[in-house]
Amino acid sequence: MTDLTDGTAVCRRLPGRTAVVTGAGSGIGLAAARRLAAEGAHVVCADIDEAAGKAAAEATGGLFVRTDVTVPEDVEALFRAADDRYGSVDVAFNNAGISPPEDDSILDTGIDAWRRVQEVNLTSVYLCCKAAIPYMRRQGRGSIVNTASFVAVLGAATSQISYTASKGGVLAMSRELGVQFAREGIRVNALCPGPVNTPLLTELFAKDPERAARRLVHIPAGRFAEAEEIAAAVAFLASDDASFVNAAEFLVDGGIAGAYVTPL
Repeated sequence: MTDLTDGTAVCRRLPGRTAVVTGAGSGIGLAAARRLAAEGAHVVCADIDEAAGKAAAEATGGLFVRTDVTVPEDVEALFRAADDRYGSVDVAFNNAGISPPEDDSILDTGIDAWRRVQEVNLTSVYLCCKAAIPYMRRQGRGSIVNTASFVAVLGAATSQISYTASKGGVLAMSRELGVQFAREGIRVNALCPGPVNTPLLTELFAKDPERAARRLVHIPAGRFAEAEEIAAAVAFLASDDASFVNAAEFLVDGGIAGAYVTPL
């Protein structure tokens, strides 16, 4: 057992394994990096923000690699660095993503905003999976967790059209890769969080409180998730406790996708 900084006791399910986390500098990525380190993993923290990425690596006793996840050479160098330093790539948490305010209704979202979100949220996952899988095939095992979203399975009138489409793509790609590589010991799952109390969400909703209120009412739990709650799901999917969980749509949404109406 080991303790997180909040005193939570954690079983060490990943001793000696190497976990690569993109978008590790903040939000879900940072919480996941901390949780995976607490589980005993060597954590490789990837972020385009050097200060945030280095801080995450220091907090987890891991390695920082500055990475633009939309650049193939950067992504290849990231996984190569993980293997060079620790001798394996056991877990890939492909989490980096953006949700800019200019991504809105299809009627208002320009092609440049559409393309940028697709590059960061979907193409980056393609690049990370493409880079990670050869290492995992060599080892005969590995767990890939791709961050999709509950919006991949639900429609919203308060649309972020490119974000929604990108997360649907992540979900579909994760299913296909999970099926394709299952007999080589590689599991690929799509993590589908509900709204999470992260800087990304806070910034988005601060600019539009009405949108935040409209979304909050649909959450049966009555609140947004904390990043640590999503990180716990990442640690489960990364570990052997999830050895028969593959090609799955893993919802961690407080009941949103199951709700017809929410409690008063």
